[in-house]
Amino acid sequence: MRFAKLHIISGFFIALAVGLAGCAEIELASHATKQLGKPDTVKPVGRYKVGSPYQVKNLWYYPAVDYDYSETGIASWYGPGFDGKLTANGEQYDQEALTAAHRTLPMPSLIRVTNLGNGRSIKLRVNDRGPFSNSRILDVSRRAAQLLGFELAGTAKVRVEILEEESRQLAALSQDKDLTAYKTEIASSDTSTRGAPTEAVVAEPLDAPAAGGTVAQQPQSPPPPQIKAEPVAYNPAYNPDGVVTQIPVAETGIFVQAGSFLQMHNADRLRVKLSSLGTAQVANAAVNQQTFYRVRLGPLTTVDEADKLLQVLHDNGYTDARVVVE
Repeated sequence: MRFAKLHIISGFFIALAVGLAGCAEIELASHATKQLGKPDTVKPVGRYKVGSPYQVKNLWYYPAVDYDYSETGIASWYGPGFDGKLTANGEQYDQEALTAAHRTLPMPSLIRVTNLGNGRSIKLRVNDRGPFSNSRILDVSRRAAQLLGFELAGTAKVRVEILEEESRQLAALSQDKDLTAYKTEIASSDTSTRGAPTEAVVAEPLDAPAAGGTVAQQPQSPPPPQIKAEPVAYNPAYNPDGVVTQIPVAETGIFVQAGSFLQMHNADRLRVKLSSLGTAQVANAAVNQQTFYRVRLGPLTTVDEADKLLQVLHDNGYTDARVVVE
């Protein structure tokens, strides 16, 4: 609970500070401050919202429609003190509902969250923005934390995956789209607005990018054929059902990633520089047909240990450092 409480408090002050600074369109987790006057004025699944890029604590986040999204990391939960307040997409927050706050996914979306520590897996509906502390990738409701088995611990190693079909239908429902528009969106190859790459590259003067690149003009798509509109028949099964599935538990480790590079020698140089903080290693990974060299410290035993090491890196100028699970 200690981590959850700290996260809730820090999330509130971050939201307040950013709002006063006038940052554009940041729907911080409910983690919101407005109180609903009439609960019956809120739509069952809230309004559809993607949002513009925004900055919190020197980090940029890029909301986007991404039906390929899958990520592992640390999740926390929030609940007490937020019941009855507005979420980022206009729903009334209920800590007993199966919902979650995510930094970039569209609202509403349906996701599957798996606790990598015990194998429990459930579906949740994303209806809020957050979390923004200690590199958490997801904030779930209190009830979700109970079903996933980490309410008392406060945090858990998780895998988060978007459910495409259900998320598309939720998007259609929340925008009052007819079935024609919904089918057109599914058939279109341009429905996903990609955000900035999730692999943040640490730039160094030794590796200047190639010059002379040009941007190709995208051809204009013809308008879709006009077909008689039909109403969307919303399937309640696309809402979280509360069913907990159990998957085999595989061994995972917690790491703090200090940087990611396109050149191996730059990564190795950082590895040597950080070796005094613990076991530093370089792991390579292919992302969007490019090879990245990731400098990581670990594996670490606990989330608390990872948080402390992350803070050390942030304090020393490595603002892109984050906690990862593999």
